Parts: sequence; C-alpha cells; structure tokens
Amino acid sequence: MKQIQPEKLFVASCLALLVTSLSFGIRAGILGQLGVQFHLSGQELAIITGTAFWGFPLAVVIGGFIVDAIGMKRLLVAAFVLHLLGILLTICTPWFSSGFWPLFISTLFIGMANGTVEAACNPLVATIYQDNKTTKLNHFHLWFPGGIVIGSLIVFFLNMVNIGWQIQVATMLVPTLIYGFLFLKLDFPVTERVAAGVSNKQMYRSIASPLFIFMFICMFGTAITELFTNQWIEILLKNVTAYGLLVLALTAGVQVLGRAVAGPVVHKMSPTGVLLASAVFSAFGLYLMGSVSGNMLFVAAVIFGIGITYFWPTMLGFVSENIPESGALGMNLIGGAGMFAVSVYTFFMGGFYDSIIAKNLPASASLDVYRSAAPGTPEATTFQQAQAVAGPEIINVTLIIPVILIVAFAGLFFYMKGKKKQTLHSTLQTA
Repeated sequence: MKQIQPEKLFVASCLALLVTSLSFGIRAGILGQLGVQFHLSGQELAIITGTAFWGFPLAVVIGGFIVDAIGMKRLLVAAFVLHLLGILLTICTPWFSSGFWPLFISTLFIGMANGTVEAACNPLVATIYQDNKTTKLNHFHLWFPGGIVIGSLIVFFLNMVNIGWQIQVATMLVPTLIYGFLFLKLDFPVTERVAAGVSNKQMYRSIASPLFIFMFICMFGTAITELFTNQWIEILLKNVTAYGLLVLALTAGVQVLGRAVAGPVVHKMSPTGVLLASAVFSAFGLYLMGSVSGNMLFVAAVIFGIGITYFWPTMLGFVSENIPESGALGMNLIGGAGMFAVSVYTFFMGGFYDSIIAKNLPASASLDVYRSAAPGTPEATTFQQAQAVAGPEIINVTLIIPVILIVAFAGLFFYMKGKKKQTLHSTLQTA
C-alpha cells in the first residue's frame, strides 16, 4: 500500500526546481566568461543559451504525453540523471578541443532535465493540492527565482575571490544529489486526471478549445518577457552598469517575495487580474531598464520583478483551474510553449545583438578582432561602447511583447469575469 507524503514530495519538488533555476542563474552569470575563454560570438552564445530553452519544451511536451502512463516518479528519476550528466559535462568542457559542442550538449541535457522536472512536478503539485492549485504552484515556483538569486550571488561572490566558473557550476551537484535521493525513496500518487477518470478524448478536446489556444499563445509572451530578459541581463547591461548580476538577483528576489505571498494576492485580484497587472508592471519595468542608468536600474529591476513574479505559475494555475480536463498534458504544453518561444527569440536576438554592435564599430571593422581585443586598448573601449548601445536596444525591442500582453490580458479579464471555476468532477458531469 502506497503511503503518500505530500509535504515531503513538495519539498523534493522544490529542490528539483532549485537545481533548474540554479542552472539559469549560474549560466547567466558565467556566460560572458565562457564567451571569452572559448572565443564564442554573441550568436554562438545565443545558440548555447537557446539550447536550454528548446531542450526544455522537448522534454516537457514528451513528458506531458507520457506522464499519465509511466508515472511521475520515473520522469523525475530521468530528470536526476540528465541533470547529473549535464552538470558534469559542463565542468569538463575545458578538456575538449572546442568549447562550443560540449557546452551545447551539456546545456541540452540540463534543458531536458529542467523540462522533465516541470513535466512531473507541476501535475504533482496540482494533484496533491487540488483545492489550492494556483497558490501552491506559486509557492513551488518561488524556488525558480530563488535559485536565480542564489546562483547569481554564487557567481558574484566567487568571482570576487577568483574562484573559477567550474566550481560555481559544481555547486549544483549538492541539491541535485539530495532531490534524486528523496524522489527515489518516496511514493507517488497517480495524476489528478487519471484519478478522476477523465478520458484521453476529453483531454485532447480540451487542448483544442479556444481558451486553451489563447493561453498557449499568451505563454509565448510571458515566458520571453521573464526568461529571456533574466538570462541575458548580465550581457545586456554589461557596459551600462558594473552590477548587472545584482540587478538580476534583485529582480529574482522580488519574485521570491511575491510568490511567497501569492495566496492573498491571487484570491483578492483573481488570476486574470494578476496577469493583467503583471503585464503592466513588466512593460513599465522594461521601459525603465532600457532607458535609465546608475541607481535607477535597481528601481527598474524592482518594478520589472513585480511584473514577472506571477506570470509563469499563474498561467499554469489558470489552465489547471479553468481547463482541468486538459490534465498534466495541458500544463506541460503551456510550459513547453513558453520555453520554445524563448529559445527561438534568443536565437534571433543573439544575431541582432551582434548586428547592432557591428553598426557601432568603425566601417569595415572585424567584429571578432574587436571582441577579442585586450582590455584597455582603443579597440576594447570601442567594443564596450558598442555593447552599451546594443543592450538597451534589445531591451527596448522586447518591450513590445508585454505591451501586447496588456491588451490580451485585458480582454481575458473581461471575458472571464463572472465565469465560475471548473472542477474535474463538474466537467465529468457535463461531458
């Protein structure tokens, strides 16, 4: 007889998500170092970074289709193995003749591990807390920005004492081994959809509904606004401020605090109200981030952090509560859509970033020559000035996305006003 222990499962899930977010925070902090050490262009860095984002949807969508059949435990054991392989291969990158492919493959492993964690843990949290999904999903997802804070500070302080990026990456092994051990010994429930007896036909019909498709498309924008900006913030603000990593840590810290008090916020404003307010704050925060400098960047970071705090977990909670028959597949398709959008956007923005820098260099100048110029030389100074122009310009282009979301979520707010929240049991009765 299985003995389900919800609190221990929740703690282990939070540790697994912590590893996911540490990979984002630490990678964001060491991206510039990797570019210099392995002579990688902005486009190559974008491809490597984007690999984590398309590896995630690959795993989360596959996981969404099979989680009901094979169970959440097997998926999380697979996530543990992929995390372990990805971390170890990243550490061993200098042993290879080229840095690009080891970083590409290791980032793919970590991205797939991250997606597998989401594929199993989101439906797990929704299953063990069926009467409080959106709030508990926010509590669970506070560990994503929490890990970014921890990862950013690890990079910042270890860099100060000249401890290399390999040790920084190795710190992820500790929570990885702990969550792997916990999940191996705990019993798991079946997913909520399986327990309720919702058929595959009902599930597939629900993900073809107009409301689901609308949320699927909106997830493109919410994910890009949050994850692309956070992942590239150190590069985008590199020559605007010396404290790009602290801006990231501050933004993520605001997210942690916001998600910790998600219950009263969501119940007072409703999920659609939260999403609309989030889009407004995100747009204003990005506008400031792309147009101010100095200490005002920290003000911009706080406003932007408030904006992106509730995007991801509230999108998942909305789908789980208002389209419950979509089950684990629905939540995972939404998450996969977001990460896929970030991977595509990151790829194009990497090339765009290089092109902006090239435009701000002398005519017929070689981008590679200026990128690899020794510190203090005229070429290095010119390249840094070009970067200081390129970063805010990328941020200003990204600003268009939350502006569109304001319109979309305003429409959703009025559409959902007065509608009652569905449950799986009410869905079965009306099917």
